[in-house]
Order: sequence, then C-alpha cells, then structure tokens
Amino acid sequence: MDSAPLFPRPRLFQNLLLFLWALLNCGLGVSAQGPGEWTPWVSWTRCSSSCGRGVSVRSRRCLRLPGEEPCWGDSHEYRLCQLPDCPPGAVPFRDLQCALYNGRPVLGTQKTYQWVPFHGAPNQCDLNCLAEGHAFYHSFGRVLDGTACSPGAQGVCVAGRCLSAGCDGLLGSGALEDRCGRCGGANDSCLFVQRVFRDAGAFAGYWNVTLIPEGARHIRVEHRSRNHLALMGGDGRYVLNGDWAVSPPGTYEVAGTHVVYTRDTGPQETLQAAGPTSHDLLLQVLLQEPNPGIEFEFWLPRERYSPFQARVQALGWPLRQPQPRGVEPQPPAAPAVTPARTPTLAPDPCPPCPDTRGRAHRLLHYCGSDFVFQARVLSRHRQARETRYEVRIQLVYKNRSPLRAREYVWAPGHCPCPMLAPHRDYLMAVQRLVSPDGTQDQLLLPHAGYARPWSPAEDSRIRLTARRCPG
Repeated sequence: MDSAPLFPRPRLFQNLLLFLWALLNCGLGVSAQGPGEWTPWVSWTRCSSSCGRGVSVRSRRCLRLPGEEPCWGDSHEYRLCQLPDCPPGAVPFRDLQCALYNGRPVLGTQKTYQWVPFHGAPNQCDLNCLAEGHAFYHSFGRVLDGTACSPGAQGVCVAGRCLSAGCDGLLGSGALEDRCGRCGGANDSCLFVQRVFRDAGAFAGYWNVTLIPEGARHIRVEHRSRNHLALMGGDGRYVLNGDWAVSPPGTYEVAGTHVVYTRDTGPQETLQAAGPTSHDLLLQVLLQEPNPGIEFEFWLPRERYSPFQARVQALGWPLRQPQPRGVEPQPPAAPAVTPARTPTLAPDPCPPCPDTRGRAHRLLHYCGSDFVFQARVLSRHRQARETRYEVRIQLVYKNRSPLRAREYVWAPGHCPCPMLAPHRDYLMAVQRLVSPDGTQDQLLLPHAGYARPWSPAEDSRIRLTARRCPG
C-alpha cells in the first residue's frame, strides 16, 4: 500500500496559497483590483460544414477571484474553414435547415407547409423560410453557425451576426492586409514607387518605361494618348501589345498575378495588378505619337528597393558593348581647297556578294532573327576580322529584348555582305550573340543576311513577312 506524500504536491500547494490569500483579502475587506485571467484557448472545433465554407470555433474561460473585474476580451473566437467544394446538385445549407420543418405543424395550427429560404427579411442571419404556394414567411430563429449570410456573399452567420473574415482568418476581427501584404501591418515594411515617364522618344516603336521587379504589389499604370502600353515577361515574350499587335482589353495572367488591361475611347489605357509578382516584368510603350507622360506606381519590399534602383538606372537592360553617345552626328567638315588632281581609282579588294533577293531569303532571316528594324547607318568602322556599324534605330518591327535608340551592329569580316553605306536607311534582321563567358553581348548581321535599303515597298514586304512566320 502506497504511503501518502509528506508534502503537498506543487499545484495543490499553489491552490492552497491562493485560497488563503483570497480569504485574507475578504476578511480584511480589501477588494481585488484589475481583471481576472483567461485560461488557455481550447483546440478549434471541427468545421461546421462537410463541404464548402464553414465555421470553426474555440473557447476559453475567465478565472477571477471575488471582487475582480471580468476578463478583457472575447471568450470565443470563430474562424472560416474552407473544405473542398460541394458536389454539383448539393442542397445549400440554408435550404436544408428550412426543409427540417417540412410537414410539421407551425403557427399554432395543424396545417403543414413546404418551406424554402426567404432572403427578403430584415435579419439575414435568421432562418426565414417562405411557405411554398403561399404569400408569407416564418422565422424559425437563428440559422446555424457557418450559414452564408446571403447567396454569393462572403460573410457567414455566427451567433446571429453576419461576420466577414479578416486577413488573419478570424471572423469579425476586422484585420486588413496592408500595402506590403502583411496582415495588420502599417505599410512600414515596403516602399511606394511612383513616377512619371516623360521620354518623348526619337522614333516610333517600343521604348522601355520601367522594370516592375519581383515582389511588386498594387501595380498601376496609366496614360492618355494613342500610344499603347506593352508588357514583357521574364522569358522575353510579350504578354500585352507585343510584336506590333494590339491586345484586347481583359485580364491576363503573368508572373503569378492577374493583370487587368483596360482601354477606352478617351483615349486612356490602364494596367492594374494586385501582385505580388513572382518574377520581373518589363513595362514598355509602343510609341505612335509624342509621349504626354506615363504614370506608374507600385509597392516594393524594402530589401528589394536598392537592387531595383541599381537596375533601373541602366534601363538598357542587356549588357552590350559600350553604347554610342546620344548626340546627333555632325556633318563632315568642308574639305580644304586644293589644286585639282586626276583621281586614281584604287581597286575594291572586296569580292561581290551573293545574290540575296527573293521572298524566301526575307522570310528565312526575318523568322530566324532576334531583331528586325529600320535604322540609319551613322558610321562604319572596318577592322581585320569584323566591321562595326553605328546605327540610329528609327522603327522596330521585331525585338526579343529592348533596344536603345543607338546601337552597334557587327558584321563578320573586313568585307561584310551586304556592305552598308553610311548615311543611308536600311531594313535589317540581326541576331543577338552572347559570348560563353557573358562578357560580350552583340547585335550581329550574319554573312549574306537580310539588310536592304529602306523603301515603302520593302516596308510593306517585311510587314507581310511577319505574318508568315511559323508560330
């Protein structure tokens, strides 16, 4: 037979002290101050519904001594629980509750009715049921917890009240997500980016507006002009208004979010997305007239702001060979007057180029290129193994990534084919060539590639060719 312990167990000893303290206070006539204390929360109950949305509840008790105030706070908490959708044809929860009274006498008579939900009564969390075939309804008290307040509504009824879930999942908490995506936050973990892009553009075509970095939220872009906003994904493919084709207004899914694109006859265009974006997006504008200004804004986590600033300063985005300076070419200086001489014609060391005329050649190089554009050749620099052209881009027909207003185009050999003459306009199809170590990134005009003097007829041919590339 076990012997009793010599000393009280610790919990019993604490309760004994608490009792003596309360007795002493009562005996001395001193009232206790402050509220009581809550017990820990019990576990959440099972969901009130077997499918779809329902309610789960947990509770706690208030422990207080004589004279203490009630505990501060609620004794019950309710949260929304989401189960798999109910199967097609399932009877709604409110209908089931009304049907419980079918065939049962009500209203103090022996008459019975068939009941269906009635949603026109003042309190939507009462079980208001309409007698089928009759012009009256009856309230059978409160609906069960977890019943939708009304068809299609987000709120659910709990203890006779219609409550909506906060961002913390608790019904009636009123907790909201801040602009940074933090539940109950104060917008202090992110920064607001708001700017206006005012670059007028030197040529018609696609121009970079801004990078929308990974993690951006509450994105909004707006402008009023006949120009079109374009959006490119991280894979270099257009989501909106790319390749000279205008997309219809609507909702587009990209970078883990939904982009809502609107366009009206104002003319006004807007892009809006809640975010957060799962990868970078490139916002461009397809210029057709002078740019009056494009307003854009988004919220960005603080830790992503500095990298965004560093990248946005480059706005050329791919790292190419050093770019030409953005100045207009100066006309050549007038030659000094010298005595007339009989010119001596030096033989051209370059052999003739192969014939590159025809639709098949144009189609092959257009569809296989990374860029197709109209450009004016500003200068030509011939070296031993390659020729470098400085060009000013005037019109872009196709681009896999953004282009600057001025670029270097490289052609293999001292005698490239075709040879481009300075101060002339060309239509050309070029490829992007990146060295294995990533140190060089060039635009390459292949040998016997597509580069033809610009003309209205050639412009029409190249636009027709664009439609024939395989998808």
